[in-house]
Amino acid sequence: MRIRTAARVVVPLVVSALALAGCGDDEGTGDAGEKKTYTIAYQGPLSGDNKQLGINMDNAVQLAIEQANADGDLPFTLKYANADDGGDPAKAPTAAQKLIDDSSVVAVVGPAFSGATAAAEPLFTQANLISVSPSATRADLTGLGFKTFVRVITGDTIQGTKVADYLAKALEVKKVYVVDDKSAYGAGLTKFVKDQLKANDVEVVSEGIAPTKDYSALATKVKGSGADALYYGGYYAEFALMTKALKAAGYQGVLASDDGVKDDQYIKQGGTATEGVYMSCACGPAEESDAAKSFATDYKAKFGVDPGTYSGEAFDATNAIIQAMKDIDGDITREAVVDAVKKVEHEGVTHTIKFDDKGEGGTGDIFIYQVKSGKIELLGNTDELIK
Repeated sequence: MRIRTAARVVVPLVVSALALAGCGDDEGTGDAGEKKTYTIAYQGPLSGDNKQLGINMDNAVQLAIEQANADGDLPFTLKYANADDGGDPAKAPTAAQKLIDDSSVVAVVGPAFSGATAAAEPLFTQANLISVSPSATRADLTGLGFKTFVRVITGDTIQGTKVADYLAKALEVKKVYVVDDKSAYGAGLTKFVKDQLKANDVEVVSEGIAPTKDYSALATKVKGSGADALYYGGYYAEFALMTKALKAAGYQGVLASDDGVKDDQYIKQGGTATEGVYMSCACGPAEESDAAKSFATDYKAKFGVDPGTYSGEAFDATNAIIQAMKDIDGDITREAVVDAVKKVEHEGVTHTIKFDDKGEGGTGDIFIYQVKSGKIELLGNTDELIK
């Protein structure tokens, strides 16, 4: 987490998009002066092997909406909804359509995973429904013509390049075995890792392996390859199994992965084998702002746990949407919210949220973490670690 200071289709889609162009729930607005109600929804994995990453964000969306309503200064009332896509591109369109078909939904936080995002965005674009991803880092997502997509996080062109520089220049590895999970996220990220490793004169061996429950054959190959490091592009559930297999095979090289692995569930599932493992993330350290402290305190009070990876970004994405809605002069429609979000500038608990003309809203910073004594600890910004 980067805390720096935080249905089904029952009619053709074209008809659905036109019918829902002007949205908002008028329930309870019959008397003059009563506030209209609008819904901000979350889409991401709330089930499946890597659901904790999605839950981290879903919780933060709920908290932001609850706090905004409690403040009492909104000219409208907000409702919360969610759609579980399991992080699966095959399920993402159905989850997206569920939200599109709810006429009260005027904005979506998410989707969370890159593959699910790519699968859902054509529908959101057609429905003119803004989606603000806290975590989808696949490099080309903002270049695929999705007119209602923006993200608050730095893309993988930068993450892949900087983690490769860290491996080559800070850890001084000479040969890296690069593995990806064949997902849009994992394969996309490792492309940039491999390219930059080669640019640094590091030997690269690579392969893609779809998620499985047995990585023993891979572990044997890695150990026999002579590679002094392994980098994995994918998510924590699979890398936990892979890490245990590598350690069981006697592999003693550097192990490193990405933001999809940066969750305490990786340590819980991988056990002591995870000790010393590195991971990169565009999510960075906490700064000592009152807003960030309050967010962390309120999150733990409500959910009984500390904020997780991308909780802060989801909180900021939700509050940026809320600010954009408050800035609208006139009717709050999906079209108006799209325009307002693209122009918003919101001082968040992670960083100032604003978007360029491509929809990019990240800072460009990439951070390195390492498992130490059973906890994920920040080592620092790659730009500083490589000096």
